[in-house]
Amino acid sequence: MFYTANLKSQRIIYVLLVIVVIALGILSRKITVIPLIVGDILYAVMMFLLIKFLLIQLRYWKVALISLSICYFIEISQLYHAPWINQIRNTTIGALVLGHGFLWSDMIAYTVGIAIVYFITLSSSRGV
Repeated sequence: MFYTANLKSQRIIYVLLVIVVIALGILSRKITVIPLIVGDILYAVMMFLLIKFLLIQLRYWKVALISLSICYFIEISQLYHAPWINQIRNTTIGALVLGHGFLWSDMIAYTVGIAIVYFITLSSSRGV
């Protein structure tokens, strides 16, 4: 019983963190003095937190690999320009989720974001 309640409370924490990171990411795009790379780093952090929320018992390194793979896949998919996916990208939510153009710098930002959140969660779970 305690174990299930603990998982539920962990999920609540992760969903709250996802909401905060999404808000910060949107805010980072609205404030023009903040470099665009910050939003890309936050996107990767959000992906990590979302995957951990969905797969709560998965080890952090596996969450990091899955999250980074998804971020890379989405970025690489931006090289594909069929009319149907471009229509999705032209919506607000589609642009936020799928982006518009492939950039190598985004791949670096995703790697940095995942590394940051991985080491923070790893060190906080060990009580360091």
